[in-house]
Amino acid sequence: MGPTPFAAKMLADLGAEVVRVARAGASDRAGAADMLANRTVVRVDLKSSDGHKAALDLIATADGVLEGFRPGVMERLGLGPDICLRTNPRLAYVRLTGWGQDGPLAPRAGHDLNYLSITGVLNAIGPADQPPPPPLNLLGDYGGGSTFAVIGLLTAVLHARETGKGQVIDAAMVDSVAALSTAIHGLMNSGGWRDERAANTLDGGAPFYRCYACSDGKFISVAALEPQFFGLLLDGLEIERTRFDQRDRAHWAEMEATFRARFATRTRDQWAAVFEITDACVAPVLSFAEARTHPHNIARQTFRAALPAAAPRFAEPAYSTSHGEGDIEEIVARWGTSPKRDVALTRAGLLADDHGQL
Repeated sequence: MGPTPFAAKMLADLGAEVVRVARAGASDRAGAADMLANRTVVRVDLKSSDGHKAALDLIATADGVLEGFRPGVMERLGLGPDICLRTNPRLAYVRLTGWGQDGPLAPRAGHDLNYLSITGVLNAIGPADQPPPPPLNLLGDYGGGSTFAVIGLLTAVLHARETGKGQVIDAAMVDSVAALSTAIHGLMNSGGWRDERAANTLDGGAPFYRCYACSDGKFISVAALEPQFFGLLLDGLEIERTRFDQRDRAHWAEMEATFRARFATRTRDQWAAVFEITDACVAPVLSFAEARTHPHNIARQTFRAALPAAAPRFAEPAYSTSHGEGDIEEIVARWGTSPKRDVALTRAGLLADDHGQL
């Protein structure tokens, strides 16, 4: 519901022409408009022979296909990778799921929090004396799911241009999240990471890498990992540099208590003003609404029309990032299907434009 549409949005925002094949007569879920923007919708009855043929006609000239169903669903629809690659041997066929295409959990339902659970990542997040908190659904669904699906699709497209051969990409969130934790596993293998919560430098265990409450109940983030940044943190807090040895774990509890008490004496924005002109690696923790009005985000136009802007940015974008709405007959003709037959399909109610109008 989220990762596959967002993967398509990433591609559309960067200039790809995306056509979404949706069920004829179905309506989008509430709130889906922003996720599904910048693309054209073709509503097809895949259970009819004409509708199934129309979908294959689109796939025949596409660079790639993104699908986010459980394993076996696309095969039952007659649009599995074998059929699609016979139709288009250069196709990048991306299968985006949580559990993957095989393994004992492959047929089971799941969500972001479940996928994080079996990778070890969720157990590493949060205070040591409380259950792990849900870290939104950014890590599994979008960081692991959407992003790795896009990487896989683009890699397969490049491979097809080099070799003429398509690829099937098994983009499983459990695999992707595990891959994202490679650095942590490397630290653990070398003895530099304790396999427990809030006991390490990057998980809130270190007093110089965590968040603190301020006098107004808002929070400030501190990430003064390097010694030179730690020294500037102490300067801003008006603490003598000789008071604490940053790497001496025996004094971390005292250091944390001192930092906590000091940050509680001023508001979040007062502390932000103290540190924003230094390299102490201290920043205010903003709400989503506040983030839209932060001077840095305004200067970079990080948000546009109350939504995050496309990323990454190119010095010379190769494509327009907005396609708008198009006439259904023109769309299917451009994608290589037969305009004459598609006019008949449209009149029969098998194809419709983005508003469901025939």
